[in-house]
Amino acid sequence: MKTKRMNPFKPTAGGEPPLLIGRNRVIRDFEKGLDNGVGAPGRIMLITGARGTGKTVMLTVLGDKARERGWEVLEETASSGLCERLVSELRTKEGLMDKLTIRPSVSFAGASVSLGEAELSPKRMPETLRKAMAARLDILEKRSSGLLISIDEAQAASMEDMIAIATAIQHQIRERRNIAIIFAGLPQMVSDLYNDEVITFLRRARLNVLSDVSLDEVRNAFSQTFADSQMTISDSQISVAADVTKGYPYMIQLVGYYIWDAADIRDSWVVTDEDVKNGIDEAHYDLDNAVCIPELQGLSKTDREYLEAMSQSDGPSATAEVARRMGKSAQYAATYRKRLLDAYVIRETERGEVDFAVPFLREYLRKKS
Repeated sequence: MKTKRMNPFKPTAGGEPPLLIGRNRVIRDFEKGLDNGVGAPGRIMLITGARGTGKTVMLTVLGDKARERGWEVLEETASSGLCERLVSELRTKEGLMDKLTIRPSVSFAGASVSLGEAELSPKRMPETLRKAMAARLDILEKRSSGLLISIDEAQAASMEDMIAIATAIQHQIRERRNIAIIFAGLPQMVSDLYNDEVITFLRRARLNVLSDVSLDEVRNAFSQTFADSQMTISDSQISVAADVTKGYPYMIQLVGYYIWDAADIRDSWVVTDEDVKNGIDEAHYDLDNAVCIPELQGLSKTDREYLEAMSQSDGPSATAEVARRMGKSAQYAATYRKRLLDAYVIRETERGEVDFAVPFLREYLRKKS
């Protein structure tokens, strides 16, 4: 019996894969930003892309790169109370009294008033967050360290929170403090941030759009990863596996994981054609459940009809043709086109044409029709 080994592929959300295929430039830009000091462009970064392109993975990797340099890293996911959590964590790390959890009260005109409430109001939040950052940076800079803040799913943040964060960060940069921030989110995050006059300084941020990976890079990654784990796989099997992924990062991890696992279940060091077939089938099943089904949840019946009309095309669909297939006027269909674009379920390829943001959604809809 062979010695059991750990599967080298990591398809879980945020799990760091063995090879960050096609992402070396993003990592290099960030590392140069940290190494080149205050004011380097890589210290303010926006990472965007469709679901499943590895945005959360990149935050994990970049956080590790900062820690390797002795930086402190605060990792958050955008949701209600984002700024309050950041203030709380900054103060907790300072060792100061956490005003978010310990709120002394005073009596005024017979009413009890929490002293922390006013400080944490939206109006006061930019100042509160700025002071908490500055106090933490005072401590870190004595250790020749810096502070990285990463915020995932940034498209879900309230504009009040984003303004408070941007205002606080901008003050630290003006004061030449050792700070960096990364926002990761769906593409509408970028337009939302760029369109707000209060946070226009983010237009100077380093923008990285994570897209699909070239199939040559996928083939090379499969070859190297299987070889490193001492699992034998043929060039033809690698080509079949790579082509199935279409370069979609999450699918790359799923296909690699299940092919490797199929051979491992047989207690074999050699991948067979049956392992490749079974692995691909399992990958499609997982992708449907992890990406395609959640992508469609919450959509209206007409939203679905628009997508089903699009799925009849092998590539981008002309919006006029989608409306014709739906049996609706172009004006009527345009309402649902905009809704789906805003949710980044679809994307605009050229003027008058749209395509699926997640490449495998077309196949899923065809299977279900």
